[in-house]
Amino acid sequence: MTFNWNYMLSLLSDADFWWATWTVIKLSLLTWGCSIVLGFILALAKQSPRGWLSTPARLYIWLFRSMPLLVLLIFVYNMPQALPSFAPVLNDPFWAGLLAMVLSEAAYIAEIHRGGLLSIPRGQSEAARALGLRYAGIQWRVIIPQALRVALPALANEYIAIVKLSSLVSVISLTEILMVGQQLYSQNFLVMETMTAVAFYYIFIVTVFDFLLKRLENYLDVTQRNTARPVDAEMQRLASARRPAMARSVTQSHEPALQASKLHKAYNNVEVLGAVSLQIQPGEVVSVIGPSGSGKTTLIRLLNGLEQIDNGEIQINGQPFIHLDRQGQQKPRFMENAEHRLNIGMVFQ
Repeated sequence: MTFNWNYMLSLLSDADFWWATWTVIKLSLLTWGCSIVLGFILALAKQSPRGWLSTPARLYIWLFRSMPLLVLLIFVYNMPQALPSFAPVLNDPFWAGLLAMVLSEAAYIAEIHRGGLLSIPRGQSEAARALGLRYAGIQWRVIIPQALRVALPALANEYIAIVKLSSLVSVISLTEILMVGQQLYSQNFLVMETMTAVAFYYIFIVTVFDFLLKRLENYLDVTQRNTARPVDAEMQRLASARRPAMARSVTQSHEPALQASKLHKAYNNVEVLGAVSLQIQPGEVVSVIGPSGSGKTTLIRLLNGLEQIDNGEIQINGQPFIHLDRQGQQKPRFMENAEHRLNIGMVFQ
C-alpha cells in the first residue's frame, strides 16, 4: 500500500481542517489567558500567611494536578445531568472543554507563577511599601510585571502543551483538528495520510505562536532595550548652570518631624531594641552609629513600618503613624496610618 501524497496535500487546503484549526486557536488562547489570571490568584493565595487563603489554594492545586484532563472533560460535560441550570452553557462542547481545561491548567500555571514570585527579591516589595504603595499597588505595579517576565518562557511552553491537549476535547464531540481527521480516515481508511495532515496543522499552530511568544519575550526583556535618550537642551543648560549656595533654614516648630517613644523589638525572645526613644526636629541631621548587630537597621525599618513594633509608638509631624491597638486582654494589634509613609524617604543599599 503506497502513501497517497496527492490526497495528503489536498487536505492542507481543506476548509473543515482550517475551521477546526481556528477552533483550536480560540480554545487554546482562551484557556491560556484565563489560566494565567486564575493561576496568579492561586499563587498569591498559596503564599499568603493567612490560612483561610493558603489552605483552599493548596487543596485546589493538589486536586486538579492529580486529576487526568480526560476524566475532568467527561465530568464537566456531563455536569448538567446533576445541575440542569448549567445545561445552556455546558451542553456546548466548546464551553465545557474550555472550563475543564482552565480548571486543570490553572493548577499547573499557579506553580509557574509561584516560581516567578519567589524569584523577586524581597527588597522590591519593601521599597514599594516605603514609597507608600498598598498591597494591590505593589502587586500590580512592581511584583507582577517582574514575575511575568521571569515566568514567560515557562508560560510559553505551557501554551504549546495546551494546544496539544486540546485534541482530548474531541472526546466530548468538539469538532477540532483530530476529530476532523478521524471522521475522514473512518470513511476512506487513509490513516497515515490523514494523520500527517493533522500533524501539519498542529505544527503550524505551535510554530506561529512560538515565534510570536519569542517576540513578546524579547520585547519584555529590559536588558535588550536601548534606554539611552538624547538629553534635552534645556535640561543640559539647567544642569550645567552655577547657582549660589543657599543656607538651609531650620524652621522652629513645636512638633518634632519624627518622634519615636519606647520602641521595643525582639526576635524569637531575643531583644534587639528595648525602650528606644528618638525625637528629631525639622532640619536636623541625625546619624545612628553602632557596632554590627546593635539594631541600627532594625530601628530604621521600624521607623518606616517595614518591621512591626512589639511596643511603643511613632509619630510624624505630631500625627500618629504607627502604634499598637490594645483592647482588653487580646493581643495588641499593629496599627499603621499608611498615608504618612509619603512623608518618609528611604534609601535601599
